[in-house]
Amino acid sequence: MKHFFNRRETIVTEALDGLLLTSSNGRLARLDSFPDSKVILRADWDKSKVAIISGGGAGHEPSHAGFVGKGMLTAAVSGEIFASPSVDAVLTAIRAVTGPKGALLIVKNYTGDRLNFGLAAEKARAEGFDVQMVIVADDIAIPGINQPRGVAGTLFVHKISGYHAERGDDLKTVASHAAAAAGDIVSLGMSLSTCSVPGQAHEDRLGENEGELGLGIHGEPGVERITLQPVADIVATMVARLSPALREGARHALLINNLGAVPPLEMAVIANVVLSSPLGRRVRLIIGPGPMMTALNMNGFSLSLIRLDEVREAALMAAVEPHAWMPAVERHEIRIIAAPRTAAGLNGAAVAGDNARNRRLITALCEHLISRESELNRLDGRVGDGDTGSTVASGARSVLARLDTLPLDRPAATLASLGDILGASMGGSSGVLLSIFFTAAAKAMADGTDISAALLAGLDRMTFYGGAAVGDRTMVDALSPALQALASGDIAAAASAAAAGAESTKAMTKAGAGRASYVGERDLVGVADPGAVAVAGAFGVVASLARPE
Repeated sequence: MKHFFNRRETIVTEALDGLLLTSSNGRLARLDSFPDSKVILRADWDKSKVAIISGGGAGHEPSHAGFVGKGMLTAAVSGEIFASPSVDAVLTAIRAVTGPKGALLIVKNYTGDRLNFGLAAEKARAEGFDVQMVIVADDIAIPGINQPRGVAGTLFVHKISGYHAERGDDLKTVASHAAAAAGDIVSLGMSLSTCSVPGQAHEDRLGENEGELGLGIHGEPGVERITLQPVADIVATMVARLSPALREGARHALLINNLGAVPPLEMAVIANVVLSSPLGRRVRLIIGPGPMMTALNMNGFSLSLIRLDEVREAALMAAVEPHAWMPAVERHEIRIIAAPRTAAGLNGAAVAGDNARNRRLITALCEHLISRESELNRLDGRVGDGDTGSTVASGARSVLARLDTLPLDRPAATLASLGDILGASMGGSSGVLLSIFFTAAAKAMADGTDISAALLAGLDRMTFYGGAAVGDRTMVDALSPALQALASGDIAAAASAAAAGAESTKAMTKAGAGRASYVGERDLVGVADPGAVAVAGAFGVVASLARPE
């Protein structure tokens, strides 16, 4: 698996320096013992309050250094990827930030973290520092295990501890709130892949149609493999495991955590499913969805819940400095606001009206375009994707189907209605372009412009948005000269100009727009543009109807 890095030996230190360089207003710093002791700390820390220290192996970004800042962690100690920091590194952090009010260490329940942070705490106490430690063991993946893992629920403890420390509470109070919170958190993860460590060979143990429930944040095997299934079914399984561990009738905060590689689109789907499930009814506060405690590039997510009371709710809702913490939002229903509606549309377009001449003209145009479906598809098959005839015919059929609803007695409103119909019924770019053409023409005509000038205004808007001009081998090559000729009032001249314009596209060996722009010169020679041919045919129908009988 591919990764962006320079050397495996320096990836963690370079990443931490990247964090420092991009932190707002230099609010973070590192000790000069770096990189032997990878300690990131608040640059503004004055030791007047309880210090909150956490950390662990790298690879869980933005944890842990991303949560250093006012209202959360005072310092974070990093090891190498998935490796606990050393005792010396943790002890260095304690010495750097601990003042008279002491320090609280928040540790995820992994053997390496417990031992290294624990020994550092003992050494710090021997040096006279007032230090306490809280261990988080929130993972419920493996029932009955003596030492559950500490995973994303640890972030709740960071936030709650940081809140009480920032308020000025003493160490005993801060530690008490932290320990109580740690005991009321449950988490469960799900992934479709294992993670890949930069610089190491990667072998995914999961099959193409397999996922894993309850795997750890270092890629440890999960409690079971499950077949790939809709996310609603996956979430239902997770909810069934999490729900029994929650206190009945209690309010909870939910953290929806991206384990590293799930696209935001899919995380939003997950959030919707979770909050629509029976579990969602037990949630009052939501944090996420977002990457907060990751496992490098694991394609998975985790759900963490903590029981709420008024104090915890205030702690989780309090603003903090670190941007990595996603502000909690209260559970709410989707707001729906009525969309603007008009009773009649432009110039009364929704009110039907009749005009025999206009009905005959539109009917003849539509029937002609439908009759040319196969021929236009054949032409387009040589220079495009072979669907111009079908697209045009589809639009024509839709117009005929709604002919009796059109305001045929009001030309501007008729043009507007045609724009609406073609925009909805014709696929591809042709439908949008013609919708723009008729809509803009309708607006110009409603403003008092005559029909020929209005159609030129429609062409202007169509070419502005579409980007095609005469010579680009599109319908514009027939439409533009035809409308210019029509401005003089000569319909026959307009039809002749359209036919000449369509014919000219046979000699154009390079298309400036449309699918033909992807076709080589050899395939374009001698083939007319199907859109231009359709336009020429339409003007021919108009001219024939205008001839005196």
